[in-house]
Amino acid sequence: MTSPHDKLKDVWLYLANGLFFKAKSFGAEKTSVGELVFNTSLTGYQEITTDPSYAGQFICFTMPEIGIVGTNKQDMESRGIFAKGILCHHYNSKFSNFRAEESLGEFLKKFNTMGICAIPTRLLTRTLREEGAMMMIASTEISNKNELKKLLESSPKIEEINYIKEVSTQTPYQHYKGKFDFQSMDYTTPKTYQKILAIDFGIKQSILNQLVSAGFGVEVIPHDFEAQSLIARYAQGEFDGIFLSNGPGDPQVLHTEIAEIKKLIAAKIPLFAICLGHQLLSLAHGYPTHKLKFGHHGGNHPVKNLLTQEIEITAQNHNYSVPESIQEVAEVTHRNLFDNTIEGVRYKNALICSFQHHPEAGPGPLESTMLFNAFAKLLQDAKA
Repeated sequence: MTSPHDKLKDVWLYLANGLFFKAKSFGAEKTSVGELVFNTSLTGYQEITTDPSYAGQFICFTMPEIGIVGTNKQDMESRGIFAKGILCHHYNSKFSNFRAEESLGEFLKKFNTMGICAIPTRLLTRTLREEGAMMMIASTEISNKNELKKLLESSPKIEEINYIKEVSTQTPYQHYKGKFDFQSMDYTTPKTYQKILAIDFGIKQSILNQLVSAGFGVEVIPHDFEAQSLIARYAQGEFDGIFLSNGPGDPQVLHTEIAEIKKLIAAKIPLFAICLGHQLLSLAHGYPTHKLKFGHHGGNHPVKNLLTQEIEITAQNHNYSVPESIQEVAEVTHRNLFDNTIEGVRYKNALICSFQHHPEAGPGPLESTMLFNAFAKLLQDAKA
């Protein structure tokens, strides 16, 4: 019996632990090196693939069927794809959705991104759970195991690469769109009550939409900001707070950004951060982050709000965590119930709060979206 995969081009994979696979390619035909992680989300493969936080990584989907709903413009989380590629068990080239514009394979090729199928994703996921996230190489051009091994070993590790310059905006811009309304099939335009600067380390569109929906006028600025310029603008009343965004890679390599964030902290500017921004705040306060064994990537992570004792099912995408010692300067407000790692903090004697999980989801449950409104209220109360 033939399979639709039989018509696809062969692709070969070599993992840092020595595993070697022959699979099928439905995306760009090339040779690429990146870190392999797994994602447990059941839906939203386009949002996940276009999340800039995946820059430098291959995403192994545990959901066995990928491609069913195609792709469209509304589900873009950034201007393109920064991930190295995606891996799935079964790729569906035929899609069915009233919003779909093209297949996932066509979408990946347009952004020169690899798509790999007909591979045992359960084995890959179990391997990563047992051995941790690891580097891999995939190629539609090279089939020799030893040659792939040599190329992988000579390539830089993901911890050695600064992807922020690649994913961040180069020029400031205003973001006006709120959440997408599926009844009108358009974005909402909520009333603005306060202004916030969003520092782009790889920001998702869903985060910007949620900030606007919480009543913020949003100005997005590049990662290479100068703190003194922002401090002067804050003193002139040009904005009410600063948001530090999500982003890819190891936060400890961002020495310049950490130094500038220290100045923002010293200036007592209200700060709100998610994911990489959360980690950078920890580093700026003098508390080094550490890499998790295989990270948190998916839409089903239970997080306990220690302030309300409520449980929220959250979306996650990170490989690094802040240390327990951060409690010397911050109150822990949220914890992950899978491994008890810190998911949220509120700094003492400062209007600064940050969260490891993604309250905007995109994709995932929206149980934590109230965090955007909570920060807006903190700013309003501070001015009262």
